[in-house]
Amino acid sequence: MAGGPVDTDEQRSLGDIVGDIATDLTTLIKQELELAKTEAKDAAVKAGKGAGMFGGAGVAALLMLISLTLTLIWLLDGWMPREVAALIVTVVWAVIAGVLALRGRTEIKQMNPPLETTQKTLKEDVQWAKAQKNS
Repeated sequence: MAGGPVDTDEQRSLGDIVGDIATDLTTLIKQELELAKTEAKDAAVKAGKGAGMFGGAGVAALLMLISLTLTLIWLLDGWMPREVAALIVTVVWAVIAGVLALRGRTEIKQMNPPLETTQKTLKEDVQWAKAQKNS
């Protein structure tokens, strides 16, 4: 190679070798971080597309429920006044909403675990720290 003498393994000092290893390690870590960023970005794009699809499905489901509501009112209109039919369908939806809200509330309450083990170990850590302070 042009530009100067080529170092052989026998001519390199320990400092040069350690410096090269540190440089290579830094380069490797930077490359791994860039790869992780790229993979995370790709995963986020896919998750965003999936969330958009779920949003579209929610809108379609809402429109379907509106159509179902109107259909039920129209069917009941054959046996009773339209206002009574609309009131009955509204009450049915109110009951469904209430049941779902209560079930959701129950699930949320169950979701927050007391973290008993964590609380116990934190108390032990505090006691240990106090013992170290008093020693």
